[in-house]
Amino acid sequence: MPPAPKPASESIVQQHRALRERLPFSDTQDFDDANRGLVARREPNAVKADDGTVLWDNDTYAFLDGDAPETVNPSLWRQSQLAAVAGLFEVVPGVYQVRGMDLSNTSFIEGDEGVIVVDTLLSAETGRAALELYRKHRGDRAVKAIIYTHSHADHFGGVRGFVSQEEVDAGEVKIFAPEGFVEHAVSENVYAGTAMNRRAGYMYGAALARGPQGQVGAGLGQTVSIGTVTLIAPTDLVTTTGHEETVDGVRMVFQMAPDTEAPSEMLIYFPDFKALCAAEDATHTFHNLLTLRGAVVRDPHGWAGYLTETIDLFGGDAEVVFASHHWPTWGAERVVEFLSSQRDLYAYVHDQTLRLMNKGFTGPEIAEQMQLPPALENTWSARGYYGSVSHNVKAVYQRYLGWFDGNPASLWEHTPIEQSKRYVEFMGGADTVVAKARDSFGAGDFRWVAQVVNHVVYAQPDHSEARALLADTYEQLGYGAENGTWRSWYLSGTTELREGNFGTPTETTAPDVIGQLTPSMLFDAIAIQVHGPKSWDEKLSIDVVLTDTDERYRLRLANGVLTYSPRAQKGDADATLTTTTRALPALALGSLSTDDLAKAGIDVSGEGSVLARLAAALEPGDKNFAIVTPE
Repeated sequence: MPPAPKPASESIVQQHRALRERLPFSDTQDFDDANRGLVARREPNAVKADDGTVLWDNDTYAFLDGDAPETVNPSLWRQSQLAAVAGLFEVVPGVYQVRGMDLSNTSFIEGDEGVIVVDTLLSAETGRAALELYRKHRGDRAVKAIIYTHSHADHFGGVRGFVSQEEVDAGEVKIFAPEGFVEHAVSENVYAGTAMNRRAGYMYGAALARGPQGQVGAGLGQTVSIGTVTLIAPTDLVTTTGHEETVDGVRMVFQMAPDTEAPSEMLIYFPDFKALCAAEDATHTFHNLLTLRGAVVRDPHGWAGYLTETIDLFGGDAEVVFASHHWPTWGAERVVEFLSSQRDLYAYVHDQTLRLMNKGFTGPEIAEQMQLPPALENTWSARGYYGSVSHNVKAVYQRYLGWFDGNPASLWEHTPIEQSKRYVEFMGGADTVVAKARDSFGAGDFRWVAQVVNHVVYAQPDHSEARALLADTYEQLGYGAENGTWRSWYLSGTTELREGNFGTPTETTAPDVIGQLTPSMLFDAIAIQVHGPKSWDEKLSIDVVLTDTDERYRLRLANGVLTYSPRAQKGDADATLTTTTRALPALALGSLSTDDLAKAGIDVSGEGSVLARLAAALEPGDKNFAIVTPE
């Protein structure tokens, strides 16, 4: 049996006491807002697959009651209490939200006859359950339109829980999305999807028990569901700010906000309801500029600029702002105040990071000295529950200057394992390092213990005392974290060290997502799987003929790289694949045998053995790679 969780150390307890005295815990406005407009709760609130597998269960957070225990940062405890408030809520008459059914929210805008759905949660199963809850209390209204506010999976993955592809194809349902949505939604979840999904398991605490010594929430919501991720392509792309649409009598005004929280994102104002949907650009937390799971670094300068535009466009008119996460804010003045503080937060961290960067400070140095203005420091919606000042500052540094800090010593470092071997030897050997680290642990210097004992674990992975001490250290760092994803990552590290690799429960590289790959994106997705060194001497060519679009591509594998061109090529390819655009993604979904491809609707002519040679050159990613240990 793995060791039982340890209690919080006295240094962590003292840290929590100081935080309670510093922050305005007497302010209960958020609790009033989070519970306002409750129509009904879903009881029990577990969502199961057909085989009985539990895909979501908000009831597991019932322990979030009363004052924070010593093992949870009191600010994160407060945020988790708020994020766990679940049910169907009336935002204003005609606008409803289901919260606490996934990491994200889904919103319903009622029209003349039906309803418009804004964002669809992550899984078809949780999306279906949310729709059922809405219909149970608001009537069996037909879905007239879906709006994807942005290109992250927890905002489109549940779409088949609301509508079918057949309804969309028949023109019964429109799907609106911002320009570039498909490209970004698909590329993020396919190109680096294996690594992102693996890291997301740590970020959301997938292997952690719910409870005061385990996962208490992710800051943005409680956690992600583990159901079926789906995607139906948009029918209508929005490209310009000020664009207006009316569906089922509902007027909508769109504001584009690309390269903010997502590469493809938009906000929506519903003038007849005086309600603004802020997508994920204004929530009750400092959001990520670089999510711990990994992504392209976001632009806080542009983000702040778009929020200024939001205030200019809708401020003073909007009487409520709701978002894809958390709870709404009511009152025209409070709406502007909320949007302004969010805007100022992103602008301040961006500008001050650049100021200090231009004085020669590195990312970690800036993160240590960055201090928010008191007005933001004491604003609950500016606290770092999901993003943090620390890792967002480093993200700004990375966006402008990249990974290199300018110190020549950083230019050509040894790999982590080789560094660790040398550090441990220099410091007197593994046993000596562990003994000294125990003293630092007792003094509460957990950050230092994590650094030095990590070297021992990487140098000698079977050193049981080092593994145990590092696990205990990550546990204390988790207990102290105000950021939900930091806590989950630290405690997931503890779990891996104590119990071993726990796998990756949620995958967004789903057939629906792969099915939306354009031919060029599909070929890119295959190219990144080529094992370069094993393929140095391999040479082959394949033509792909698409009968429905009259397109033809020449794929070429040579020098360990797969390239492609849509232009006419000289000579015949070794093999030719003839198919349709819709059937083409089968190349990435199954085997490359001629029989299997034929079943998928892909005709193969020429040298069939070429496909076997291509398959032999491919090396899919490892979805369960180790993170806190070298192997």
